[in-house]
Amino acid sequence: MVSSSGTEPRRITIHDVARSAGVSRQTVSRALNDKDEIDGLTKQRVLDAARELGYRPSRFARGLVRQDTTTIGLVIPDLLNPFFTEVAAAALEAARARGWHVVVYDTGDRATEELGTLQVIGSQVDAVVGYFSCAESELEHFTRGMPVVLIGREHHVARFSSIRVDGEAGFHAAVAHLVGRGHRRVGMLDHDGRAEPSVRRAWFAAAAAAHGLGTEAVIGAAQSAEGGAAALRTLLGRHPDVTAVLTFNDIIAMGALREARRTGRDVPADFAVIGFDGLQLGTLVEPALSSVALDTRRLGALAIDQAARLLSGSAPLDPEELVVRAELLLRDSA
Repeated sequence: MVSSSGTEPRRITIHDVARSAGVSRQTVSRALNDKDEIDGLTKQRVLDAARELGYRPSRFARGLVRQDTTTIGLVIPDLLNPFFTEVAAAALEAARARGWHVVVYDTGDRATEELGTLQVIGSQVDAVVGYFSCAESELEHFTRGMPVVLIGREHHVARFSSIRVDGEAGFHAAVAHLVGRGHRRVGMLDHDGRAEPSVRRAWFAAAAAAHGLGTEAVIGAAQSAEGGAAALRTLLGRHPDVTAVLTFNDIIAMGALREARRTGRDVPADFAVIGFDGLQLGTLVEPALSSVALDTRRLGALAIDQAARLLSGSAPLDPEELVVRAELLLRDSA
């Protein structure tokens, strides 16, 4: 058939069916191959979409229908940051246990790189899991109807899901501990790479206010040990009476710890440092780093579990089950 413009009409693809039915390519494949892994209503929705679109599997698409290997796109902002490496390792382990393939993409924590990654993987994977800073409308456009599981970020698109991080109680415990040790001037080194203050800064402010502490001793830091050291120098230049800091993450904290000791401060007798992440790497610095710690293994495993539920059409986990709460982990630096 030739269109009125004289060009060959575009062939309807398995991705068009997936987008119309609001499911993944893998779910379409299973429905068309009459697999048992998806529920009846989802299967019927796929079949109805295929019929309405006039979808006819090509020889290549028939191969897709018969293949049973699920491929997940795991998007990480910075694999040089040990926190994200730990989360990725946990996700890979959980996916491997299901016999899935995982393709890992490092976006360098840049929104432009995220969009380029999405353009590449949109037709190559069955679901997308990971960290994104770009707009949900852009995510929705490039992921073509497949499930998306966001880590550390809320979602509003129906086919998306979120693994939330809640560090509020952890920050309250950290500030309470510092106050109990006699600290009355506590600062924070926040992430400086975003237009808006981080939610961790809000957690710090609420915890500090609850103990009657000031909240003005906060500055941004680059996400590196060097960034943490430089930020602490600046903070102490502006607020020399600060005797303890909390940080956006453990890498920044390690730089701050090094800088505090370089300036002759005894940690933790004269000065305290508490990070955020709970990295194992924190045990290798001197003194060992205290932290508001997250269970990175649970973060990665939860993301894969939720992706599996969305792919199969089964009921997703309840939002309260998709929260990873941080807890104060005391070592030697505070």
